[in-house]
Amino acid sequence: MESILVNSNLCDGCMNCENMCASVHNASRIKIIEHDSSFYSIVCQHCESAPCKKICPTEAISDEGVDGEKCIGCGLCVMVCPFGAMTFQSKVAEKCDLCADREEGPACIKACTKRAISVADPQKVKAKNQEKFLAKLSGVYEPESQKSGFIHVVTCQARVSHFLE
Repeated sequence: MESILVNSNLCDGCMNCENMCASVHNASRIKIIEHDSSFYSIVCQHCESAPCKKICPTEAISDEGVDGEKCIGCGLCVMVCPFGAMTFQSKVAEKCDLCADREEGPACIKACTKRAISVADPQKVKAKNQEKFLAKLSGVYEPESQKSGFIHVVTCQARVSHFLE
């Protein structure tokens, strides 16, 4: 299942994503936290074996979100979420549902001016990383940013010489 990813190298902590999410859902389902001069997101990771779904006594939590009519506000889901991503709004649990009800996709992505937020399927990312690794092993991989030409060869040889000395 897809989940929200925030690139901490691009995020500047503007909180546009939080504000947009709050305007769409009456409470933000994404939280940006600063740590060591970098910004990180706390958002539902849509766990395959989600503890919040398992512990919910009324089965109010699903992959699609939280059924507000079934939720009794017991808070068990908030306590077991390993990411701290579950929230409460009006005594009803809430979690990111990737803005399933919005045709234009997640509001936080649309609000991010730095394009630091994206949606990715961990299985697809894993497969892509495995392909890259296998290509490196077979010697056919060349990174997209890889430069060719005289200057690249000279700088590569200089780096190698530096480490061999």
